[in-house]
Amino acid sequence: MTGRLSEPLRVRLPVSEELDVVLARTCGRELALQQGFREAATGAIATAISEVARNIIVHAGTGEIVLEVVEGRGRRELVVLARDRGPGIPDLHRAMEDGYSTAGGLGLGLSSARRLMDEFGVVSTVGKGTMVTMKKWAA
Repeated sequence: MTGRLSEPLRVRLPVSEELDVVLARTCGRELALQQGFREAATGAIATAISEVARNIIVHAGTGEIVLEVVEGRGRRELVVLARDRGPGIPDLHRAMEDGYSTAGGLGLGLSSARRLMDEFGVVSTVGKGTMVTMKKWAA
């Protein structure tokens, strides 16, 4: 299944409990493998998905992960959208710093996900929710 895509391949996964984190991580890794991503890239994708999915549970309670394989700019990408309608992130700049946590964790979730992926962005509005967009390119 590593040929040319005629249209984007999309998988939508609800996230509301720890089992959903495992499912999203596994689905992202398997999708990347099916699409010809290297093993190291699939591990990075799976770990980044775990981080943002776990953030959904901890900070918002529920949300979703959307995985999409697209071709553009001469390459294949796996796009990961993590979105929720939770409280939002009041200080996004600080939330991206290693060690900053509002939930008593290690404070490495967003910053680790950013380092693991080729592109990373966060949009958050207090009282309305957060959307993280991450992309990894197939080599």
